[in-house]
Amino acid sequence: QVQLVESGGGLVQPGGSLRLSCVASGSIRSIDAMGWYRQAPGKQRDLVAELSSSGSSNYADSVKGRFTISRDNAKNALYLQMNSLKPEDTAVYYCSMRVRTRNYFVSDYWGQGTQVTVSL
Repeated sequence: QVQLVESGGGLVQPGGSLRLSCVASGSIRSIDAMGWYRQAPGKQRDLVAELSSSGSSNYADSVKGRFTISRDNAKNALYLQMNSLKPEDTAVYYCSMRVRTRNYFVSDYWGQGTQVTVSL
């Protein structure tokens, strides 16, 4: 089994910064794609940023130039640096990883979510 644990959420003022982290543990052989998603109250879960195993990244238009996704393969970790935060960035943020387990099964795993609130 594989577990993803997120951290780094919180309350921040508009214009501020936060760094989210997500660490995977368990029966991991390799990790392919990784991504961050967010879900605001009453809305669907949307992609924020994703990062392939080759290093190519993709961002939602609303966060381009403000957010940066990165990974540390040695630590099975995924990060999201969020700068110039806006109230509309308020949401629960989820990390997701496509993991190949030691018995070669490939599945998508999700973290438990971390709340980000941008407000005065």
